[in-house]
Amino acid sequence: MIISFIDKQSHSKGEIYTIKIGERTLRVLFLHHAIERIKKWGIKEEMVVETLILPEEVIIGHRNRYIAHRRYGDHIVRAVYEYEGELPVLLTVYFPYADRYFKGGGVYEDKIFKGI
Repeated sequence: MIISFIDKQSHSKGEIYTIKIGERTLRVLFLHHAIERIKKWGIKEEMVVETLILPEEVIIGHRNRYIAHRRYGDHIVRAVYEYEGELPVLLTVYFPYADRYFKGGGVYEDKIFKGI
């Protein structure tokens, strides 16, 4: 599955990324806080989008928010998101060791991109 960035638009809360997945498109709002965390952890935006679109697992966290996990070596990208209406909103992201949070994969409490 090929994932590519089509557009990035400024929003009062952050940036709205338009992402192409195969022949379909998806919009995701990255909050300013999430963008700062991506920079702090040195995570590539592509890794975050891949985690949101093609997670190995999605669990429910505090306040019924979703947490998408995808492993990269000994670490995972942990992307915390919720929805504003139909729009997925990335709240924060970090890059801890996988053995601390990864549950083993295959659990999907939610999927942003339901076509997979």
